[in-house]
Amino acid sequence: MEYVSRVPRPPLDGLIDDLYYLEGASPYARLTLPPAPSALLIVNLGAPFRVRAGTDIETAEYADGCVVTMPTRAWEFGYPRRTRSVGVHFKPWGLAPFLPMPAAELCDRPVTLEQVWGPPAVAELRDRLATAGGPHEMLMLLEEELRRRLCETAGLGLVRQTSRVIAATGGAVTIGDLRVAAGVSSTHLAQRFKELVGVTPKRLARTYRFTATVFAINPAEPIDWGELAGAAGYFDQAHFGHEFRAFTGLTPTQYVEVRQRFLHEHPGHVLDSWPLPAD
Repeated sequence: MEYVSRVPRPPLDGLIDDLYYLEGASPYARLTLPPAPSALLIVNLGAPFRVRAGTDIETAEYADGCVVTMPTRAWEFGYPRRTRSVGVHFKPWGLAPFLPMPAAELCDRPVTLEQVWGPPAVAELRDRLATAGGPHEMLMLLEEELRRRLCETAGLGLVRQTSRVIAATGGAVTIGDLRVAAGVSSTHLAQRFKELVGVTPKRLARTYRFTATVFAINPAEPIDWGELAGAAGYFDQAHFGHEFRAFTGLTPTQYVEVRQRFLHEHPGHVLDSWPLPAD
């Protein structure tokens, strides 16, 4: 699989982690993605792909692409035999200036790119990308489109600054401390977060803490789960296990077994850092 990534120029770099190009055969037909403090936009240039936003939701097919605000639970991505797309990994607040609706309306409800930007605009963008000279030119075209669509968004500064505090602490910060630092009420802060991120500050903090914990796991070495849970700030190992199941549907031990399977079957693969085999 070919994966090309670049960080956009200011001011988009304050909203986006990276723009990427992906092409090739997926290591597995279906991959499970645990929740992460990130939103996603995909412009599809190949065969349709499928997304299932939770075990209680039916799988949906996407031909033009899709938009996923920050999820609260694991979701499943079904690849065609070969995939080709460009996309954007947004910071938790970064998608809001490009949405015509509050982010909360899309929480755990991925929508097509056409529903967000309209069929004519998406068709034109896909045509331009499909005829571009290569991945780097495609990412430049996508960046130009995002720059053109960038809008002023009320409350974005407040949400961005508060989110950065949450990120800097790995989610180990109280809502009371966030409220005091922001200088607004907890209710106002929660409302702004739901509008622009899709979830409350408390939920974002939980996601940052879980993500930091997962990246601290080395599946190739023995793991002291009690030490790992304590270092991450979980009350006890039972609390840690509950959070793990809530975010992934797996126990910590099961998660490591699945990670080990990926590393064994596809060592060094470009997708081996976060997605899990769902097959």
